[in-house]
Amino acid sequence: MSRLVAIVVDGMLLTVVVPVVVLGPPQMWESLAGPPPSWFLSCFKLLGTALPAVYFALAWWTTGQTLGGMVLGIAVRRADGGRAGLFRSVLRAVIGLLLAPLWFAGMLVVLSDVRRRALHDVLFGTVVLRRPIRAKACPDPSARTGELDAPHP
Repeated sequence: MSRLVAIVVDGMLLTVVVPVVVLGPPQMWESLAGPPPSWFLSCFKLLGTALPAVYFALAWWTTGQTLGGMVLGIAVRRADGGRAGLFRSVLRAVIGLLLAPLWFAGMLVVLSDVRRRALHDVLFGTVVLRRPIRAKACPDPSARTGELDAPHP
């Protein structure tokens, strides 16, 4: 369930950011210098189209977490617990966005998989893990951990 909530959070973020990126600069151009050239409009439309894939791929590659993942305390990792890597993250993002209905249908596999991996996790060799929530003041240094815990739905 937390994976679906994280996707909703990411969707809400992208619903705000993509139109600002696509429409903002052309509207500023128009207010300052008249109608923008078609190449300018095309560049920002292309950027808006690519932005969701770039967002997911960079987030999974760098920290393993999108904003939704941070809010819910979950992270994408390789099946062995290592970082997902750039190629795996890009493939996971692009295929996931292109085949979104299949991606969501693949989430049903979580219900029967011991490691709580969805179909796309199995295909890309990833797993979604719960990140431990760190307290601000932790008197016992041995209680702090940067490691990821068990797989999470």
